Amino acid sequence: MAQANPNISDSRPVIRQLDDAAINRIAAGEVVERPASAVKELVENAIDAGSTRIAIDIADGGKTLIRVTDDGCGIAADDLPLALSRHATSKIDGSDLLNIHTFGFRGEALPSLGAVGRLTITSRVPGAEAASVHVSGGRMEAVKPAALRAGTVVELRDLFFATPARLKFMRTDRAEAQAITDTVKRLAMAEPAITFTLRDVSGGGEGRVTFRADRENGDLFDALHARLARVIGREFAENALQIDATREGIRLYGYAALPTYSRGAAVAQYLFVNGRPVRDKMLTGALRAAYFDFLSRDRHPAAALFIDCDPTLVDVNVHPAKSEVRFRDPGVARGLIVSALRHALAEAGHRASSTVANATLGAMRPEAAQPAQPAPARVYQMDRPSAAARHTAYRAQAPGFAELSQDYSGSIVEPAPVAAEEPPAQDLPLGAARGQVHENYIIAQTADGMVIVDQHAAHERLVYEKLKHQMAENGVAAQALLIPEIVELSDGDCARLLAVADDLTRLGLTLEPFGGGAIAVRETPAILGEVDARAMILDILDELADQGESQTVQARIEAILSRVACHGSVRSGRRMRAEEMNALLREMEATPHSGQCNHGRPTYVELKLSDIERLFGRS
Repeated sequence: MAQANPNISDSRPVIRQLDDAAINRIAAGEVVERPASAVKELVENAIDAGSTRIAIDIADGGKTLIRVTDDGCGIAADDLPLALSRHATSKIDGSDLLNIHTFGFRGEALPSLGAVGRLTITSRVPGAEAASVHVSGGRMEAVKPAALRAGTVVELRDLFFATPARLKFMRTDRAEAQAITDTVKRLAMAEPAITFTLRDVSGGGEGRVTFRADRENGDLFDALHARLARVIGREFAENALQIDATREGIRLYGYAALPTYSRGAAVAQYLFVNGRPVRDKMLTGALRAAYFDFLSRDRHPAAALFIDCDPTLVDVNVHPAKSEVRFRDPGVARGLIVSALRHALAEAGHRASSTVANATLGAMRPEAAQPAQPAPARVYQMDRPSAAARHTAYRAQAPGFAELSQDYSGSIVEPAPVAAEEPPAQDLPLGAARGQVHENYIIAQTADGMVIVDQHAAHERLVYEKLKHQMAENGVAAQALLIPEIVELSDGDCARLLAVADDLTRLGLTLEPFGGGAIAVRETPAILGEVDARAMILDILDELADQGESQTVQARIEAILSRVACHGSVRSGRRMRAEEMNALLREMEATPHSGQCNHGRPTYVELKLSDIERLFGRS
């Protein structure tokens, strides 16, 4: 027996006009998802007010108290009731919703917060007395005189008390506090000229400072670099590349980390558009595409990138929380990110992350037992012996040891001396080869330390880069199918695939429409051999739907090149002559991306002499 349609009732539905309280609670459901959302709206208001200092106090993960104090321009007493009215704002006049230069512009945040919590605003403008207004559950009280030196204090208590059902969806106090910290950190990255202080005052009293970022001085990049070091960490700042590029009115700047400084998840990717933190699928896809050739699928790049452009080129009014944007020409923004990052990575040459050396030194330090009364570590001060002293000492040893009296500790034959105008090999970035251990690792001496090179991983990357260069010059050879394979698709999928057909043709995959929603696969990349064309087409469509672009064909081609490079490179276990090792080092210095293998792992580790000496207790 068929069930009655639940959408059909005997009574005719009646259209009603909701009251302002219900409207504001609905708006709050879109704008204020959790305490971190409220903090974001209030801090953005403080930034728009021209503040130089912003202090945020929270209690119980922001559920019972959120207080934002700033030294901005303030709100006049007569404007306080209007500030709590829906769609009332000082940031736009309503004539142009695309030419937006501020964080806020809808006028929804304050009335929405007042509808679901107990909100008090105290503010003072220069030349006037301070005033305060309170609203609880949508009911506003009269404006009262208050005491405040300057700026504005917005205090929100008992968030969602007017909508108790929302409280059931809140996470633990610790999780909500962590979300607030992440929100404040993102805003602090974009505003290095503002001092941010986040304090947890749960339990009363002064509380404890959980995050602080003082104002940074200097030019744009100096201030930004210092702020990122404070927010993301010193290791990121030490291993990040400066990015600065412009294309068709869009500027990209910021810092992106080396491939060898990668993360296990996309937790260190920060993207901003006109100073606004965003989580945009197109932009994160472009970041991933830029590192596509340097990281395996389970590793993720770290970057803080800022896009500045004319506000009319980007629509920020496409998401209730303004966390997504839409570019007028997304291809320009995406292409700018990919090309700028790849250029910076190529400019980095053989450079690898310093965290690799730090981890190596950490593994080499002995784990000493902790005494009850720890004594201060002894420091041995020793002078480094001169070359003449070393030579005399070697001759005093057992017969045959004197042959090691050179500046290195390995019995290899030095290549013929270089011309006088060329610098000594050990003064070059990767130094001079001094020996080989376990038939796989090259030990090289630099001017201020030593380098350990994985000969197989390094040579594999060099061969891989040569193969890619040859493919770029000569193109991808295509093999024609004797009988074209017909793949049936929906009309939408067919149109999406044919829109990128020219790009696929350059990679050796030739497609043609075959009527209706079908396409004909006529050629496939020869290097792939026999392929399942239908499965490849479906994989490409999945990537197009998810990321707006596809790397499937290129990924398969480069995977083949990587395997060819692996088999064609110097194998582990092969003994190398001194000239071969030095030639490998020189080629690494001249080849971009040689600091990491095809999977993003380092090809060499550099240890500074000062760090090595500390391992042995030498000053």
